Amino acid sequence: MNQKKAKELSARILKIGVSKIYIDPAKTQKVDEAMTAEDIKGLISERIVRKRRENAQSKGRARILKAKKLKGRKSGKGKRKGTKKARTEKKATWMNRVRAQRKLLKELKVSNPTAVAKVGYSKLYKMVKGNYFKGKKYLQEFIEGGKQ
Repeated sequence: MNQKKAKELSARILKIGVSKIYIDPAKTQKVDEAMTAEDIKGLISERIVRKRRENAQSKGRARILKAKKLKGRKSGKGKRKGTKKARTEKKATWMNRVRAQRKLLKELKVSNPTAVAKVGYSKLYKMVKGNYFKGKKYLQEFIEGGKQ
């Protein structure tokens, strides 16, 4: 059988493109002697005719880049697309802020109970929940100032 025909037939058998078929150059005579699809299947099992390896793209550089990004590199102004609000989840930032304020409020309740009692712990807690304070510093100033 003609080399070209053998490649076409083996491509149909292996369900891949003709360009992906490799025929061992040392054993071309066996391929020429093959007449039927069964003969080609025999050559495939003997590894005379075989499928070329997929040309996979190396992930080595990608892994190095990922490791650097995990360390906090490659995140300068030139790498950013989108606003600060788009890059950070609003809910997550709100949760972090509220948790920090609640923790501070709990600590102040122990360390400075008179100042917290003056405004009222539950009132302050609800104010934190209601997003009244920008951050911990504002909460502390509010309590120490004794504003209401």
